[in-house]
Amino acid sequence: MLKVNIIGIGPGNPELLTGAARQAIIDSNILIGDKRMLNIYGEFAENAKMVYPTIRAAEIAEIAAKADPAKDVLAVLVSGDVGFFSLAKTISGKLPNCQCVRYAGISSLVYFASKLEMSWDDAKIVSMHGREQKLVAAVQQNSKVFSLTGGDNSPQVLCGQLCDHGLGGVQVYVGENLSYPEEKITCGTAEEIAKGQFPSLSVMMIINEQPCPAVNVHGIPDDAFLRSKVPMTKQEVRSISMSKLQPKPADVIYDIGAGTGSCSIELALLAPYGKVFAFERNPVAVELLGKNKELFGIDNLTIVAGEALANIQSAPTPDCVFIGGSGGDLCQMLDVVYAKNSSCWVVINAITVETLAEVAGYYKEHQEYALEIVNVSIARNKTLGSYNLMMAQNPVYVMTAVKRDD
Repeated sequence: MLKVNIIGIGPGNPELLTGAARQAIIDSNILIGDKRMLNIYGEFAENAKMVYPTIRAAEIAEIAAKADPAKDVLAVLVSGDVGFFSLAKTISGKLPNCQCVRYAGISSLVYFASKLEMSWDDAKIVSMHGREQKLVAAVQQNSKVFSLTGGDNSPQVLCGQLCDHGLGGVQVYVGENLSYPEEKITCGTAEEIAKGQFPSLSVMMIINEQPCPAVNVHGIPDDAFLRSKVPMTKQEVRSISMSKLQPKPADVIYDIGAGTGSCSIELALLAPYGKVFAFERNPVAVELLGKNKELFGIDNLTIVAGEALANIQSAPTPDCVFIGGSGGDLCQMLDVVYAKNSSCWVVINAITVETLAEVAGYYKEHQEYALEIVNVSIARNKTLGSYNLMMAQNPVYVMTAVKRDD
């Protein structure tokens, strides 16, 4: 079996290479890595007979397949640490019939924190390099956030997003070219960093002295939302509906028939590391949705205007779906949802007996799902002089469909 040494080279400076990693490079006669790595570390590969400038997993697998297990030892150089947002994870899964041995390196987080003379064990870690993690939510909820940047997500762009959500005053440290002679560390507020120019591939440490930790509580008061004549799921019914839906922090969620966005906003807060898609066809409601999104500073909510049945076809696969209005396409929508994810958790609210019958009929034909129906009747007090009268609200059917265990 071919031995493959996957070697974390740390930030890049050869002086920061561990002794074990250095020896693994020396012991390998096939060396793989990007050009910059090979230029720096090639001198350590005394026995190297072949050098390949690539970090593509498919090309590395092809090189490994052609190597002689009896004679060759292959070394793959990866930046940072092999367990920290590393190419090592991808490589290991693409090299069949190989004995992969990982060698730890110094991660950018560890190095950067040491330069800042700051602990990092209490930092929330996110990567905005080729990923869709939620930096704004992380900064809102944590006193210290470390972020990798890259691609379109440069430090100035990300700090611009923080400013858009009222976080322009947080302290930001940006690290460029860490461990190299041209290393540079810049400190400023998010507002100041947003006005600068930084390499896309950088790191940031963000300090928020007034974080607001996420609280898994639903039922935001109705008057907290901007409202109009657009229908809105009221606080008590919304609370019960969210409890039935049970969204997880990183779920992809649909809110179909979003109206004012009260449920969309709550779902986005309940799933801060997920993504919520609010489908709404009423132009007035769409405009109100946008205003409520801005009011609550939500960055993980996408508003999709138009007919939901057409738009959900191309939307990402959902983990759970809330339907507050279907426009007469309910059964077709459910078919699309279950075609995307047969285990999707679905909650449907209805105020008419006709919709109740339609839902019950659909799940009668789909026995693989268990349907629970709860009738919710709410009464609110109204003062009349010195008296309180209880005024009944429209009763609502809250229907929950869950796939049965096999």
